[in-house]
Amino acid sequence: MTRMENPLLVQEGLPRFPSIRPEHIEPALREVLSANRARIESIGRTTEPAFATVVEPLEELRHRLARVWSPVSHLHAVLDSEALRTAYNACLPLLSDYHTDLAQSETLYRAHVHIAGHEGPRLDPTQKCLLQHALRDFRLAGVALDAGRKDRFKAVMLGLTRLGARFEENVLDATNGWTRHVRDAAELRGLNEAIVEQARRRAHENRLDGWVLALDQPTYVAVVTDAESRPLRREFYEAWTTRASDRGPGAGRWDNSRVIEDILQLRHEAACLLDFPNFADYALATRMARSVPEVLAFLEELAQAARPAALREFTELTQFAGHELAAWDVGFHAERLQRSRFSVSQEELRPYFPLPRVLEGLFGTAEKLFGVRIRERTGAPLWHPDARFFEIHDSGGKAVGSFFLDAYARPHKRSGAWMDECIGRKALAGGSATPVAYLVCNFLPPGNGHPALLTHDDVVTLFHEFGHGLHHLLTRVPYPSLAGINGVAWDAVELPSQFFENYAWHPEVLARISAHVQTGAPLPADTQAQLIATRSFHAGLQTLRQIEFAIFDFRLHAEYDPARGGRVQQVLDEVRRRYAVVPVPEWNRFAHNFGHVFAGGYAAGYYSYKWAEVLAADAFSAFEETSVFDRVTAQRFLDSILSRGGSRDPLEGFIEFRGRKPDIRPLLRQHGIAA
Repeated sequence: MTRMENPLLVQEGLPRFPSIRPEHIEPALREVLSANRARIESIGRTTEPAFATVVEPLEELRHRLARVWSPVSHLHAVLDSEALRTAYNACLPLLSDYHTDLAQSETLYRAHVHIAGHEGPRLDPTQKCLLQHALRDFRLAGVALDAGRKDRFKAVMLGLTRLGARFEENVLDATNGWTRHVRDAAELRGLNEAIVEQARRRAHENRLDGWVLALDQPTYVAVVTDAESRPLRREFYEAWTTRASDRGPGAGRWDNSRVIEDILQLRHEAACLLDFPNFADYALATRMARSVPEVLAFLEELAQAARPAALREFTELTQFAGHELAAWDVGFHAERLQRSRFSVSQEELRPYFPLPRVLEGLFGTAEKLFGVRIRERTGAPLWHPDARFFEIHDSGGKAVGSFFLDAYARPHKRSGAWMDECIGRKALAGGSATPVAYLVCNFLPPGNGHPALLTHDDVVTLFHEFGHGLHHLLTRVPYPSLAGINGVAWDAVELPSQFFENYAWHPEVLARISAHVQTGAPLPADTQAQLIATRSFHAGLQTLRQIEFAIFDFRLHAEYDPARGGRVQQVLDEVRRRYAVVPVPEWNRFAHNFGHVFAGGYAAGYYSYKWAEVLAADAFSAFEETSVFDRVTAQRFLDSILSRGGSRDPLEGFIEFRGRKPDIRPLLRQHGIAA
């Protein structure tokens, strides 16, 4: 295969998704890594290191590699296949070796130290930040270790890369590996028409009578929330919460038990090699929070505030149901209690939130706040017919970024929702690039001649991911490793996404994003008011649930002892006894599919959701003090936080925007939880 035949090696324009094949992946990666290594060797021979001759060229190399790997990683998540998976996994050790060699290069480290000593005072604040991050990352990668410990650290990093991919694949396979064949229509009572129709089509495709329900996220949520059949809810709950474990219908087949143990052991070893007492302390070296006690105290403060409300809510829900509640009953009866109190249900709201209308209102919100224009562009190279492409222009008509949207659930696509980088922004001597993002969701696809219809929960998810997208796309930072979401402290990276969620609840925005699929009528004013009132419904239970996950994750990494192993289920049980209000069956294996922590970037960092939620609620309260569409406040938010990426300390940026340090009270008010 010649270089010109490999679409992954084209560095101009958008990735050529229709042309990318599994056989392109490893050759393209090997070629770019080889070229990068040769350039790095040349940079290392620079006799008088300078920012322009060392740091900027390394930024170019980072951008070049990301352009090759980003589409591969994306396809692995949204269009998985055996051949793609094999090629992807074959590349992981190559990437791990490259990144570790780069981060452990004593030559480059000494060059950065030299630049800091000689050029440091003359650099602008963004350049100084880039240099500080680089020096920190060298140290955190073990640049000061002796040769033997360096080799071991490298092996540990490779092991963790492989284990994370294995964890994620096991969860995907377990999700795809379970279906429920329904022959009696009575079992489907309560489910919305779109779910039932999708199940009917799936049965027809498999030449079966009746209906086949899959374990994709929209179907699972619909069943445990709406299915009147308690046995069906229990089956789905068990299948979902035992995915990739030693229990449930797929027991042992894709079991992540050993994978989790090995991940925890290697993370602890990596931290100890760098003289940190545990992985939690190691992780906090790049975070906004500074210490293990600070994080635990923060979570405990929130737990104490939320627990009384959670207990009241669960007692009331039990009384409403009229019987003791199992875990698979909670969502079902909570939906009915909410409906009885507020006369609104997620499924009944679907006709009011057709995706085209929601997107129109979503984009209009961003346009009104930040003075941009968002338009769809046809003809872009797409990986699937579901995908779409949009461009963002500033008020003067200049293109500032673009993004792909892949909105619907389908087989061989990872569950959940996320935003990721397709192309990062750069403005360097060697050239420039505008940012491109992926926005991925798993909504119910269109059907029966109508567009995709969203629940309001789906709408909030879309606003959340679009907030991440704005963070990536509206950046003004010229250096790829600090632009957009890059280089941002992990416990602050959720601030823009959670901030933007607030607009999905605002009356003016609800009027813009709603239009009944048949009549075109907006959400009625009384329904709108009832929906907004649901925001604080069961806020205590929801907050406590997030705190349970966060403390479990943090304790798992802060308390790991090689002599005792991970004690995963034991720690989870202890956390649940102290914090959980909803009873959980002993066979629940939540940890085995906790992808955020074992396959994502949230190891010892799940607390970040709550940490950033405090920042987001406090930031939004600044708009509430003026107007939620106040352009002056929005410009300040853009200038202080949204456009700055990782180029400044997040606390400094927040204080510049808010005029003070973060306050927990706006979040408690927003949730209706008394401080």
